[in-house]
Amino acid sequence: MARVKPKRHGVVTDMTAMCDVTFLLLTFFIMTTQFKKPDVEQIKPPTSISEKLLPDGNLMTVNVTPDGKFYFAAVENFNERSELLDKMGAKYGVKFSEEEKVAFFKTPAIGVPMNQLKSFLNMPEDQRKFVKTAGVPLDSTNKQLIDWISSSLEINPQYKLAIKGDANTNYPKVKNLFEGLRDIEYYKFWLITSQETNK
Repeated sequence: MARVKPKRHGVVTDMTAMCDVTFLLLTFFIMTTQFKKPDVEQIKPPTSISEKLLPDGNLMTVNVTPDGKFYFAAVENFNERSELLDKMGAKYGVKFSEEEKVAFFKTPAIGVPMNQLKSFLNMPEDQRKFVKTAGVPLDSTNKQLIDWISSSLEINPQYKLAIKGDANTNYPKVKNLFEGLRDIEYYKFWLITSQETNK
């Protein structure tokens, strides 16, 4: 006797719950993502095969442009950045107001000499983004960049330093930085590179 096959019914899946979960996850990731702050100038670091990642917290950054200008980015803590500005102001004879400290905190990287920093911080925030700066001085007679680093380390010795230089930066400029770090006996730092691609 022939077996009777039951009639197949199409399965109806309600996708409403799946769409809700998808949009909730998407909203969560958008709201909690920390976006990378843009560099002050375009820097293309050299390539390497290293896959080590930078630490998330307590990180200072020095950016070196192709024409040899230095930019210093302090850590993202308002109290420590404010203390750093006071310490550098005391060293160079400049007093900063509370408004200037807030402007300093909002500025991702400093690229002006100390004698121009007060006027730079008093500019409106949208103008500061477009001002062409000379960079933080670092040569044999004026080592302001090293003073920024050493003052930061006095505030918190746990700070780590990362250097991001352009592949086309002249070596003597980077050598000055390394020699300045040697003078303050700071020997451990990261060099930021881009990942080498297979050809």
